[in-house]
This record gives sequence, C-alpha cells and structure tokens, in this order.
Amino acid sequence: MLEFKLDASNIVVFLSGIFERLGAENYLGENVSTADHMLQGAALAEKSGASEELIAAILLHDVGHFTSEFGTYSSDDIQDKYHDTAGGELLEPFFPQRVSECVRLHVAAKRYLCAKEPAYFHQLSKASVHTLLLQGGPMSKGEVAEFETNTYYQDAVRVRKWDDFGKAAGVKTKTFSDYSEMLQNIVDLHCNSA
Repeated sequence: MLEFKLDASNIVVFLSGIFERLGAENYLGENVSTADHMLQGAALAEKSGASEELIAAILLHDVGHFTSEFGTYSSDDIQDKYHDTAGGELLEPFFPQRVSECVRLHVAAKRYLCAKEPAYFHQLSKASVHTLLLQGGPMSKGEVAEFETNTYYQDAVRVRKWDDFGKAAGVKTKTFSDYSEMLQNIVDLHCNSA
C-alpha cells in the first residue's frame, strides 16, 4: 500500500525507487537482475532508433512484477501473477497510452508471436516457456484476430522482442537515472496535455 499519492511530480522518483530497492532481484531465474533486464531492453530499443515512448515502454515493461497484488514471480508458480496488467495500470495515469498499452500487452504479444511465428517459441528461455503456460499459451486464431485490432499491437510486439533479447549476463547499459529526465518529460507532456 502506498503511503503517498502518486502524481506527475513524483511518479518517476517512485519508479526510480523501485529500480533501486528491488531491481537487483534475479529476473525470473535468468542470468540477469530485473533492473539489468529492463535496462538492456531500453538499450536495444535505443539502438534500433525507437521513439522515446517505446524506450520508456520497454524500460518499464516489468515494473508490474513489483506492484502486482500477487507478488513477484517464482519458478514454482502455478498461476499467472498479471504483472502486465499491474504495470499498465500503474503507468496509465502518467504516461501516454502507447507506453501503458505496450506494458499491458507485452505478455499478450508473447502469446501472439507464439501463434503467428512457430519458430518464436523455440527461442524462449525456460522461464518464459513456464510463464507462457501460466499466461494461457499461444493465442487461438480468435485471440490473434482480437489482438490485431489493438492500435498498439505492433508496438507491443516490438517491445516483446526487445524483452526477449534483454537477458544477457554482463552487458553494460545506462542506469535508470540516465533515463529519468526523458521519462519526466514524457510524463509532463502527457499530463499537461490531458
């Protein structure tokens, strides 16, 4: 339970605190911490020339692991913990819909890619395969069609692919604080135009 009300002036500080306090936790049994994973994704997005909104989306895509009412992931889990939904809900009041929707849809994008590109499944890590099964497995044809009606589905697929490749041990990246000004500018622009 938050002890203070989040608003446009403190959301980036709040997110920074999550990275500082919890980011060192191992990322779902991978060889990287959660912070390393999200920062590697942001680096991949930057390298590809992505917009600041998409860089923000990949940087923040797993914040729901720390804000979900169901807690963080464990390899012993037998049900989904909806970190995608929790992350999207946290960000929605402060970030443009493109950011919050990509966060909310990054799990659905994994399910979508497994249905649309059968070879995609074979590149998933053991932890991603485990969570895929908890999250509903590959999409059905009907789910694929519905997913493709979302305005941001292609952006979510890009975020998902950066997500998958942001799991390499020992990769040097920027820090969260290097992105703070960019994030605050996105928040200010969004909240001042709402």
